[in-house]
This record gives sequence, structure tokens and C-alpha cells, in this order.
Amino acid sequence: MHKLMTDPVDRGARPGLLGLIGNTPLLRLERITTHLAPAVSLYAKLEWFNPGGSVKDRPAAAILQHALDAGAFGTGRTLLDSTSGNMGIAYATLGTSLGLRVCLAVPANASPERIAILRAHDVELHLTDPTEGSDGARLAAADLARQDPERYFFADQYSNPASWQAHYRTTGPEILRQTQGQVTHFVAGLGTTGTMTGAGRFLREAIPAIRLVAVQPDGPIHGLEGLKHLPTALVPEIYDPHVPDETVVVDTEAAYAMARRLARFEGLLVGVSAAAAADAALRVAERLESGTVVVVFPDSGVKYLGASFWSGP
Repeated sequence: MHKLMTDPVDRGARPGLLGLIGNTPLLRLERITTHLAPAVSLYAKLEWFNPGGSVKDRPAAAILQHALDAGAFGTGRTLLDSTSGNMGIAYATLGTSLGLRVCLAVPANASPERIAILRAHDVELHLTDPTEGSDGARLAAADLARQDPERYFFADQYSNPASWQAHYRTTGPEILRQTQGQVTHFVAGLGTTGTMTGAGRFLREAIPAIRLVAVQPDGPIHGLEGLKHLPTALVPEIYDPHVPDETVVVDTEAAYAMARRLARFEGLLVGVSAAAAADAALRVAERLESGTVVVVFPDSGVKYLGASFWSGP
């Protein structure tokens, strides 16, 4: 039977939707792990339980809180950033609840479901060249900020330290508590890189022997929305390459197959970056004789239902 770990931390300390962020469940994967050694367990951190539906609620809330505390919106400025989808939805969800205007640069090939969600929140959208991916969207947002600095507060999640600090303060401590300090391996995908940088730093301080495993696509051209192939991408300024002990690469078809496998055997409908992380985490678990592996599932598969890969074997 699946084992679900939740954290009893009081969610009421922060107002409104902000108070619902974090303390997401940790679920033991059972049916895809039957071949593992008896002393090995694999747990997934289900980040779609956040109010905006993804792990990005954590850094978005931290960035917004820092900006509000600094008076960045005092003159009616608009929040501006780039996103491949989830961070934008987090900004839209939380920003709207705080009465803020949001403007986002988004690659035009982001999933239609994500674009529809952003439009439903009445976000100002600038769709950018799909061939330039998230890097092109970031450059477009920076251009807008330079052209009209009085209108925009440019959050720039890729260089904003609040991105990784949110995971240092929340994601890492939650995993430590939920596993009662027994986690031996932590696996997370590299996109903005805040999850690995922040949670990884915290977990290494708490458990020096822990193994930190980063996940990225196997090349620059891939279908793993939300992940970066760092050797050929603009590396986020917040990324600390000394945090991961190793990096596992995942090809697109393997991630798609894992998404189908998780849906059909674990009852979990996950996004493609989560599926890629699961593929890597399972490979890590397969080489162990004992250990507790925790992998972050950034979002659910709801925003990817229009993709064709769900019909594969």
C-alpha cells in the first residue's frame, strides 16, 4: 500500500493563498519499484498540491514577498518575468490574490493548457520565438524591463536569490522532517535550478553523507518542458555547480514512457519534468542495496494532456 507522508506544520501563519504553500505530501512509490532491493525505498514529493499547482509557488511567493517588503510595487509597477509556464502560473495565481498586475514572456510553444491558464488570470503575455526556448523568453523580458523600467519590476527568477532560498527554507526542511532524517539520495531536475541549489544545500548541511543528484535532458533539443540542458543553455546565476554530486541525463522518449508508467501503475498523472526526474531516480535506486531516495515531482500532468505521448505503449 502507498505510504503518504505529510507535515503537520501550521499553514495559517501566512495570509491567503500564501499560507497554503508548502508542506506537500511525500508518497512512496510501490508498483514501479517492486524489483528494488528490500532495503531501498523511493519517495516522490508531490508539488502539485501547492495552490498554483506546482513547485514554483515556493520561489514565486518568496520573490513576491521580498519585492513587497522592499516597496517594489509601491508606484503601481507591474511584475515582469520570463517563464516556460509553471513560474508564470505561480506569479499569476499569487500575484492576482495580492492585487498585482503580472506581465510574462513565454515561449510560444508552451503547452496550450499553460497558456490558457495564464490568459484566464488576465496576465499580459508576450509570446516569444519557440526555437529560442526559455532563454529567448528571458532575454525578451529583460528587453521590456530596459525599455520601461518605471513600469516594470523585473523579478528575473534565474538570478534572484529568493528562488533558491525558498527551497532552502521550505523544501529541504520538509524532506528532512518527512523522512525523519533518513533520506540518503535527493533527486531534482535542473531548470531554473533553484530546487537543487536550495534544497540540496540544506540537506547537505543536515546530512553530510547525502547524495545529491541533478537531472537534465540529454541534449539541447528535447521535449522536456521546464528542464534545461545546461551545457548549451544560459546557466542561471543562482545555480551552484558544486551542489550536485552527479548529473543524470534523461532522453525525451524515456521520460514520456515513465509518465505513462506512473499514470498506469502508480495512479500518478505527472508532468514531463517529473517523469524525467522519476526515470533518473529509479535508476539511482536500482544501483543501491539500501537507502531512501526522494525525488521532486514539480507538477501534475494536467497541463500536458494535449500531448500525443500519452497514447504510447
